Amino acid sequence: MATHEKGFFTEDDSVAVVTGRNINARDERLKQVMEVITRKLHEAVKEIEPTQDEWMQAILFLTRTGQTCNEWRQEYILLSDVLGVSMLVDAINNRKPSGASESTVLGPFHVADAPELPMGANICLDAKGEDMFIEGRILDTSGKPIADAVIDVWQANDEGFYDVQQKGIQPDFNLRGIFRTGPDGRYCFRAVKPKYYPIPDDGPVGQLLGQLGRHPYRPAHLHYIIKADGYETLTTHIFDPDDPYINSDAVFGVKESLLAKFNRMHDPARAQEYGFAGDFWDVDHDFVLARKGET
Repeated sequence: MATHEKGFFTEDDSVAVVTGRNINARDERLKQVMEVITRKLHEAVKEIEPTQDEWMQAILFLTRTGQTCNEWRQEYILLSDVLGVSMLVDAINNRKPSGASESTVLGPFHVADAPELPMGANICLDAKGEDMFIEGRILDTSGKPIADAVIDVWQANDEGFYDVQQKGIQPDFNLRGIFRTGPDGRYCFRAVKPKYYPIPDDGPVGQLLGQLGRHPYRPAHLHYIIKADGYETLTTHIFDPDDPYINSDAVFGVKESLLAKFNRMHDPARAQEYGFAGDFWDVDHDFVLARKGET
């Protein structure tokens, strides 16, 4: 009998030998996952043929990534983001029927228990930034309005920071709010024009981006979580299509359907109605929710 048939490790049979040891795994899903990961990892190593030093550098990179994690920062999620894995997992788990709005990543700055506000309220609490009015409808895939849809919105300010990043500088729950649609499915609120901002780039993931010649910026966007009884929850963004980083989002979150036109408005009558001092930005974007079980 050949040596490898006894289960001894060889370069050619590395995958079969390693996965063969998992025959008594207690969880079949774990066994399947580890077989795929082992196969793909061994394939990569065989193609790359790293030196011992290169492999140690990879180990040290993963070590530094773990050491950077703490209660408010998850460097491994950041690594998943910049490799496009977070968006791929999101896409796999949020396949939508035709016509339904597309999802994108949640991001690390969502805060639970934001205040529910009357429709049309201003979520900007510090009066800083360029005024913006956002409106649209929440619809089903047949085009009918959805009443009682709950819309959780949040955004960065005009300097690219969320309130939780600037405790003591921005008011709590600045640029956050929850709104509920009426029978017409319409929503509207006032805010400020968001700005692009960098993901945390002072750790090993940021260093990796620099070595790859990539920037750390996310284009300007607003976040939404939209829920309604009987419908799939939608977690998504809308993006400014004129942002300088719109085609190179560091975490690959941009989808063409999520581009929303940001219009600069000179309309004194509307500005007065909204309580704005002068020109403002106007965004009109509808969202379409899929019914649960709809394919």
